[in-house]
Amino acid sequence: MKRTGNLWPSIVSFENLAAAAHAASAGKRGRPDVAVFNLNLEWELLELQRELASGNYRPGPYRTFMVKDPKPRHISAAPFRDRVVHHALTRVVEPIFEKRFSKDSFACRKGFGTHRALDRAKEGARRCPYVLKCDIRKYFASIDHEILKGLLARAVRCKPTLDLAAKIIDGSNEQERVIAYYPGDDLFTPYERRRGLPLGNQTSQFLANVYLDPLDQFVVRELRPKVYARYVDDFVVFDENKDRLREILWAIRNLLATLRLDLHAGKSRIHRTADGVTFLGWRLFPDRCRLDRGNVQRFLERMRGLEADYSRGAARLQDVQQRVQAWIAHAAHGNTWRLREGLLARFAFTEGCAV
Repeated sequence: MKRTGNLWPSIVSFENLAAAAHAASAGKRGRPDVAVFNLNLEWELLELQRELASGNYRPGPYRTFMVKDPKPRHISAAPFRDRVVHHALTRVVEPIFEKRFSKDSFACRKGFGTHRALDRAKEGARRCPYVLKCDIRKYFASIDHEILKGLLARAVRCKPTLDLAAKIIDGSNEQERVIAYYPGDDLFTPYERRRGLPLGNQTSQFLANVYLDPLDQFVVRELRPKVYARYVDDFVVFDENKDRLREILWAIRNLLATLRLDLHAGKSRIHRTADGVTFLGWRLFPDRCRLDRGNVQRFLERMRGLEADYSRGAARLQDVQQRVQAWIAHAAHGNTWRLREGLLARFAFTEGCAV
C-alpha cells in the first residue's frame, strides 16, 4: 500500500485553518464559544497555527451530555478551537482514505449516507433469500487506540500529521469501559490498552471508518458475498446460501477479533429475507420496504412535542413545515404512502401566541 507524505504544510496552512473554522462554525455561529472565536478569528487562527507548528498544541477537556434518540448515548463536545483542528486534519487526510474506502461503506461520507445504504440493502433483499445481520458490540467504546494509529500509519507517511492524530486520539475522554479478552491476552491486557473514541467528534466519524476498513476490504475481496452494506457498526451481508452465510459469520468474527471487536450476540444472526430484516430503521422484504415500529413511534413523539410547541407559540409554522417535510422525504424511500397519510391526519396544528 502506497503511503502519502508531506501533508503537514497543508494542514497547518492559514488557508486550511480558516476553511476548517468555517466548516466547524456551520449551523453554530450563535453559540457563545463559536461567536467569541470568530470575533477574534485571525488572532485565534494564528495562535492555533503557532501551537501546531511548534508542537505545543494540546487538546482541551470535553463537555459531555446525554441524548435519548433513538437510544441513550453519551455525547462529547470538544472545545471549539479543538473542533477547528479536527476539521483541519480531516480536510487533508480524509481524501487520502476516501480513495481506498469500499463503495459498500456508507456512513459519514460525501455522496453516500443512509438512503444509499438502504438502496444497497434493498437490492440484497430482492436478489437473495438469506441475510446475515450484524451489529458490533459497543463499537466506539471498543476502538483500540494503538490499532487505530497503526491503521492510519499504513496510509500516511508524515510524522507531524500522525503525531497530531495521536494527540486527538489519546486526548479522548473516558468512555464506557469494555472488558474483553482476545487471543494472546494475559489477565491485565484489557486494562492496559486504551480504548474508545468520543461520540460527537468530527474526527471520530472519520476514524470509525478507518478502523473498520479492514473489515470492508476482507468481506468484499475475500468473502465476496452477493451484497454487502455497512453503516458505522451496523452491517448486512446477503447471499443465496444459508450455510455460506454461517461460514461468513465465522470469518467475520475472527477478523473482528484482530481489531479487538466483538459482534453483539443478540443482534447478529441469519434471517430469511422473506421474513424481513431491520436495517437503519427500516424493515426490508424482497418486495417492499417499511419503516420499523420504533422509527414510527419516535416520529409520533416528535410530532406531539412539535404540536404542543406550536400551540403555545414556541415554534413557527416554518419550523413545523421543515420538520414534517424532512420526515416525509425520508419515509418516501419505502412503501409508506398509507402510513404517511394516517400519521399526519392525527395532528391538527393550532396557532398559539407569536414566538
